[in-house]
Amino acid sequence: MTGNVLTALRPIVRRPSALPGWSSIRGRMAIVLAVPTCLLLALTGLGVADRAADFSAARDTEAHVGVLLRVQGLVREVQRERGLTNGLLGGEKGYRDDVVAQRTRTDRARDALSASLESESGPLVSAVRAADIPLAALATTREHVDAGIAERAATLRTYTKAVTRLIDAESAGVPDGDRRIAQGVQALQALARATEAVALERGSLNGVFAAGRFRSGEYLDFTEVRATRVAALGQFRQLARGEQESALDDAFGTGAARRVAGYEARAGRGADGSALDVAPARWWADMTTLVDDLHGVQREVGDDVGARAADAGSAATRQLGGFLALGVLILGVAVALAVFSARSITRPLGALADEADAVAGARLPEAVRRIQEAGPGSPHDDGAGRTRLPGGAREISRLAAALRNVEDTAVGLAAQQAVLRRTSTESLASLGRRNQSLLNRQLGLITTLESQELDPDALAELFELDHLATRMRRNAESLLVLAGEESPARSWKGTVAVTDVVRSAVAEVEQYRRVAAVDVQRCGIRGHSVAELSHLIAELVENALMFSPPQQPVEVHGWPDGTEYCLAVVDRGIGMTPERMAEANAVLAGKGDSLHTAPTRFLGHHVVGALAARLGAQVELRPTGGTGVTAYVALPAALIQEPTSTAVARG
Repeated sequence: MTGNVLTALRPIVRRPSALPGWSSIRGRMAIVLAVPTCLLLALTGLGVADRAADFSAARDTEAHVGVLLRVQGLVREVQRERGLTNGLLGGEKGYRDDVVAQRTRTDRARDALSASLESESGPLVSAVRAADIPLAALATTREHVDAGIAERAATLRTYTKAVTRLIDAESAGVPDGDRRIAQGVQALQALARATEAVALERGSLNGVFAAGRFRSGEYLDFTEVRATRVAALGQFRQLARGEQESALDDAFGTGAARRVAGYEARAGRGADGSALDVAPARWWADMTTLVDDLHGVQREVGDDVGARAADAGSAATRQLGGFLALGVLILGVAVALAVFSARSITRPLGALADEADAVAGARLPEAVRRIQEAGPGSPHDDGAGRTRLPGGAREISRLAAALRNVEDTAVGLAAQQAVLRRTSTESLASLGRRNQSLLNRQLGLITTLESQELDPDALAELFELDHLATRMRRNAESLLVLAGEESPARSWKGTVAVTDVVRSAVAEVEQYRRVAAVDVQRCGIRGHSVAELSHLIAELVENALMFSPPQQPVEVHGWPDGTEYCLAVVDRGIGMTPERMAEANAVLAGKGDSLHTAPTRFLGHHVVGALAARLGAQVELRPTGGTGVTAYVALPAALIQEPTSTAVARG
């Protein structure tokens, strides 16, 4: 019913979306929010990467310092062995047992360091493992010392080479990171070189004091070692913090350190090879105290660097967690905004779409039906009971208002069309009644003239005029049927034979001579339905004649079928396509297109469908064997009775 009210919308042309998801509002909101979110996440990612690098550098520095301190432990033992061995080779036989015991401690320190580095890797670990090669060569040097064939200067150089390789290895793979931490690592390495210079001085002078004088070249070595120590200590003081520098001053301010300075002054006066009266044991004891104090400062510096690295790692961890939390927060806020924004738009739009579907599918057709069924002058629904449309944003509210306007306009148009259709129908019905009244009068007049006429030719012309007027009356009655009006009663008392009803129907078609009632078995039709059944059969016969070749007859058959009686109008014309036949059967069953949208050449089907509905009969078109169409009419038991009269009166 709404086909005459709502105009057809132009088909929506879907353009291919430029981006995946761009075809929906949710997708567009996600894309719009995803761009700045990705930029923020990228910036956050840079911060995360920077903090992760700081954390990694802090962890590497902490591990690096741990390896340095373990290496320094081995260096300390090798330095002690070097000094004791040099004193033994200088002639101090009392060092024999100390040398043997120190070798054991050196080997244990070496094994412990190797074991601790088995599960670690990196440039420093690789350098330390490579520095183990000179340590392995000390076994031959020890054998030469025990055999008494070792030369003191060469042995000192062998031990010094091993120590130097270990200290040089400490500078390998220094991790990048905080400037203060890197400066602390450099200070630790400078202090290690200074401690080595002090330890080397202890070992070399231990041999000199044991021998009682400097031998050729030993004094020059002594001065170079002192210069190295001074340079290393100066570098350490430049890099060290205040408390570290104070710890170094404390180490050089002890009584042992002051006595060491006195021994060094005596050694300086022996540059010409004169005798030196310094007890090696006293030199060794005081110098060992100084070396141990320097190693203590090394541990303090190493612990301080490790603590700062741990603090930096903890800070980096906190910052890393903060950046990750910020990234999660940004992502969560973006997702929440996208969901909230999309839902704030899609929910009202979805409600509007549901409302539009309800309007198009239920409310508007129902409103049109009520308007069409309402009597003239009845007010139509003003929409007071309608649900409130969702609003929200101005644009959504405007769309909701526009939808209401469309619905109100459609209802208004439906009301106007209903009034127009009712007026047209009443006009057609009035015209049909006038025509029917005039035709009935005309038929009565023609019947009177036929009874008075004696000329055969004139009587034949009157018969043709009578037949033409009968057809015109059927068309007027069809007009009333299409308008939904009851035609003036033309009923008979009792029953009428079905053959008479068929003859009456055939008499109302133009080419009645081509119609043959081939096999119509006996049956009585109740008088009140004779006129409408005759009209129905006439419409079917006329359709059959219209779509059949001029030389082909149209046959009418009738037979009882249980409690029903069936009629068949058979033609062998051009036939119908299955689609068109299905549409026609839908119209005959009252389920097809509206009368107002049907083509005018198929109005007969609507007349037949309306008459069949009044009679309670069923009409169906089926293909005729070969070519053509057969119209089957099933009359219900309520219309059938054994005939008591065979007379058919024309009204």
